[in-house]
Parts: sequence; C-alpha cells; structure tokens
Amino acid sequence: MPLVDLAVVEGELRYHEHRFPIADGTGDGSPREVHDRQHYELVSWRRGDAELTYRRFFAVSGLAGLRVEDPEVFAATHELILRWATAGEVDGIRVDHPDGLRDPAGYLTRLRDAAGPVWLVVEKILEYGEELPDWPVDGTTGYEALAAVSGLFVDPDAEADFTALDTRLTGRRTSWPDLIHDTKLAAATRLLAAELGRLAALAPDLEPAARAGLAELAAAFPVYRGYPPEGARHLAAARAEAGRRRPDLTGVLDALTRRLRDPDDELACRFPQFTGAVMAKGVEDTAFYRWSRFVALNEVGGSPAHFGTPPAEFHRFAAARHVRWPAAMTTLSTHDTKRSEDVRARLAVLSELPDRWGGLVAGWTARVPLPDPAFAHLLWQTAVGAWPIERERLHAYAEKAAREAAVSTSWTDPDAAFERALHAVVDRMYDDPELHAELTAFAREITPAGWSNSLGQKLVQLALPGVPDTYQGTELWDNSLVDPDNRRPVDVDVRRELLARLDAGWRPPVDAGGAAKLLVVSRTLRLRRDRPELFTGYRPVPAHGPAARHAVAFDRGGALAVATRLPLRLTRDGGWRDTFLSLPGHTVTDMFTGRVYSGSELLVHDLLSTYPVALLAPTDSVEAAR
Repeated sequence: MPLVDLAVVEGELRYHEHRFPIADGTGDGSPREVHDRQHYELVSWRRGDAELTYRRFFAVSGLAGLRVEDPEVFAATHELILRWATAGEVDGIRVDHPDGLRDPAGYLTRLRDAAGPVWLVVEKILEYGEELPDWPVDGTTGYEALAAVSGLFVDPDAEADFTALDTRLTGRRTSWPDLIHDTKLAAATRLLAAELGRLAALAPDLEPAARAGLAELAAAFPVYRGYPPEGARHLAAARAEAGRRRPDLTGVLDALTRRLRDPDDELACRFPQFTGAVMAKGVEDTAFYRWSRFVALNEVGGSPAHFGTPPAEFHRFAAARHVRWPAAMTTLSTHDTKRSEDVRARLAVLSELPDRWGGLVAGWTARVPLPDPAFAHLLWQTAVGAWPIERERLHAYAEKAAREAAVSTSWTDPDAAFERALHAVVDRMYDDPELHAELTAFAREITPAGWSNSLGQKLVQLALPGVPDTYQGTELWDNSLVDPDNRRPVDVDVRRELLARLDAGWRPPVDAGGAAKLLVVSRTLRLRRDRPELFTGYRPVPAHGPAARHAVAFDRGGALAVATRLPLRLTRDGGWRDTFLSLPGHTVTDMFTGRVYSGSELLVHDLLSTYPVALLAPTDSVEAAR
C-alpha cells in the first residue's frame, strides 16, 4: 500500500475545472477579507495589485497556501485521503512542510483524529539539538537521522584543518552565525518582502521600524519556528541576538517581542510561518552554497558548524530515538538533499587527509582561478565527490549552485561574465589533460574508502530505530547532486538482475558495480521484515582494542550491526589488529557473507575481512526465516 504525501494532494484545489487562489488565512486580518466558501478562496483584496494578496509556498507565487484550520476547507481537501485511510488503502500519510501551517499542532491533532491509527510522519526539519514537539505523529521524515548517521563517518579532529584551509583559499575567516544572519536577513527583506510587509502591517503603531525589527528577529531565530513551550526560549534568544546586532531597534524589538509572546495576537500566529520560510530560503537555499569549509556537512537537517558525530554522541541520539520516536522515518537521500548519500560518503574521506586535500585544491584553484574563491572551493569538492560525472551535469550544477549562492551571480540578476568564467573552470576539468588526470587519480584514490563509508552509513541508517527510507536509485552507488540531478531516471532492470544474482548466492566484490550496496540494502531490509523481533531495542556494543574507535556497533535486540568508520586512518594505523567485539555467546550468522560465528569474543578483522560491514543475527532465527 502507498504512502500518501499531503503536499501533492493539497497542492491545488479545483472547482468546476477552474483553479482558484487559495490562502491559509494570512490576509491582513480585517473583516473586509473575502472568504468565498463555495470556492474556498481567501484573498485580501484591499491590499491592491502592487502587493501579493495571498500567502505563497515560500517564494513560489504560483502556489498558494490552504486555510486548513477552517473546518470546511479541511474537510473538502482531505475527503479523499481520509476515505483511503478509513478503508485501509494507505499505509501512511506524510505531511509536507508543517512549519508553513498557521497551527501545525491543531492541524495534526485534527488529522490524527480523522485518520485514526495510520502511520503519520511530518517533514519537519530540526536544527542540531532541537526536539520534535509532542505532536500526535509517529515522527519526522528523518533529516535529523541523516545528519547523525552521515556525521558518524566524518573525522571531528579535522575541523581546525578545514577552517584554516578555507581561510587560506578565500582570504577571510568566515563565521557561520554571521553568514546565516546575513542570508536570512536578505531572504526576509527581499525574497519574502511581501510576507514581511503583511506582518509589519499588523503593527502600524511601530512602523516604519516594525519591518526592520521583524526582519531582524526572523534572521536571528535559531530554529525554523518556535513551538510551545520551547518557542519562548527561542524567541528570547532571537530577541537577544537581534538587539546585539541592532541596538538602535531596542524599543521596537521589545514591543514586538511582547506581542509575539501573546498566543492570541494575530502577529504571534503569523510570525512563525515567516521564520520557517526565512530559514529555508536563507540557509538551505543560500548559505549552504556560500559556506565552503566542508560541503559534506551542508545538508538539509544538518549543521555545517557541527563537524561530525562522535560515536558516543551517535549512540545517545539513537537510544533516545528508540525510546521516543521508534516509528519515525530514517533517511540518507531525498528529493531535497543537496547531494546524494554516496557523494557525501566520499567527501567524508577528505576529513581523513586534510593536508593532502588542501595541497591539491590550493594548486587547482591557483591554476584555474575563479573570481569567487569560496564558490571555487565548493565546486572542487563537488567535482571530487561526484567524479566521474558527465560534463553537462556538472555544468548544470555549477550554474544552479552559483545562482543559489547569490554572491557573484543570481537567478534575478545573472552575471554573464562570471558564469562564463565558471563554465570555463568546469571545462578545464575535462579538457586540460594534466588537470583531468590529477582529478581522476585523486577521485580513484579515495573512492574505495568512500565505498566503505557508503556501506557503513547505509547499514547504520537501515538498522537504526525507525522506519528506513531508501530513495529510489540509491540501492546502488549514486553520485547525484541537487535536484533536478537527483531526479534522473533509474534503471530498474539492472537492479532486478543484480538482485536475482544475489538471491542465487552471489557475493559481490566492493567495486564500481555497486552490487555490494544492494546486498546490504536487501539483506538488512529483509531481516527487518522477516524477523522484526530482532529490532525491538537499542544497545551500543563497544569494541575493545587498538582500533576500537574505528568500529561502530549496536544491538537492536538480537540483530547486531557493525560498521567501519574512518577507514583511511584505520589502514594507516595498522588495521584492526586484535580489536574485538563481545558477543552474547550464542551462534550468529552474518547476513551479508553467510559466515557463522560462535563464542563470546569476535575479532573484528575476521568479521570484516570481506565487507567493511556486518549484520549478525542468531543462527536459529536466520534458518527459521529461510
């Protein structure tokens, strides 16, 4: 049965084959607003046609928001979905962008009451350390899991090296807090100027300073939007930071903050919708393309300022997830990720050789200069992470990324001269024999370690507490970049053929074909399906010995997942040697190799001699499944 995505179902409302503008109640708040219930149309006509008269989906003027807090609108737009849910024809419902709703908690409560016990997840992006509100849902779509899992394969010790490298390449030390303040402020005052104006109109006694004060509060807001009770803390943090940056606005900031603390104030109801859009456009779609220190961390749900996830921190995250959100989704790649999981996995290898990478990229940027050195650093990392990549795909990515960054060119004001220089750099990667050879050789050098990281993060993600999501096409190696690159057709026949070979007993090598990843995906998912009782708990399993830091292992209640981290340093330090794991004592089988192990201690070198990952299950349960 399918998973229904409410973003698709609610995308437009038709009436007698005509489309009508629909808003979510964010007009100017006056009783003169027109609410035609027959057409479910809500606009603020008196604002005139110099200004937007409805609330958009971010800055997409062709998509208007639905006023789903209105019972009639909710009933009309959810009738088909709820009929499917009541009939048992869908497995779950995915709610897209709940931060854009006027009252997410109220909406989700209404949806849960109407849909019953159906699996319900929200595409809610949490900042580092932020908790999901206590909503009547099964969890998020998994971006916070993506950040924790991918970070596990990044070496935190390399942070200072990459900061120093980026400073040398760009000629300045960039502050992440300052950068996102500026990009969020620009999003608030330019891209979302119409929405800002509508908010400011609710505080006419504070104009013209209300517009500046609201923009500063949104730029300083530390999460997408605040929810009670934590929202009060986030608002206080935003007020303090906005006041530090704009002491001249102290009076208006205080007045606005008092109103924003009042849940019955219309301004307080609408402002959270604004902060979510400001964060999305200012950080995800702008700052992620300007911050070039280490782009593997520039990902939806992640924090580029948080350099990697140490194992102890990861285990705390996973254990807490098992307790509070055991049915939340986990993911590594989605339609919105800035690069695929396998590109990030290869880029993570750079954290193990910062000096070597620094020397190479410094040489390349000197030989093929770009007027924007920060973007040049991002571009070279992207090329290395996705190489070999078709020329036209890298050209398309480079142009989109540069315009999103909006430093040297932009969507609204493209700089033809800069873009010619940018495309010339991309062409040199292919046409300069020496440069092409160096780029190809380095990509080949780090690819095996990247494969190890890919297999490791895939096993960890699939075995974690939660419902695993595998983005179509990522069953094999996938070097996709941001959309539309990650929406290319998937060769299903190749995957079907490889899966048949695996089912016939073939144990593939870890090579460019990618069948090793399909082995990990298929065997882990099948074990979860066939033996769910082996995935009912979470317990870290520490490794002992000289290479203990390179193993991450956990017991899910009978199924034991083991993965390799920092594989290059592991090799440089002499390999696993006598590092071992403690086992429960009964006989276990590795689901990937079929090998059987017994005893209370298991040498990691023996366990991971074929693949850098292992999934152990009690032998009797494996035989029962067969």
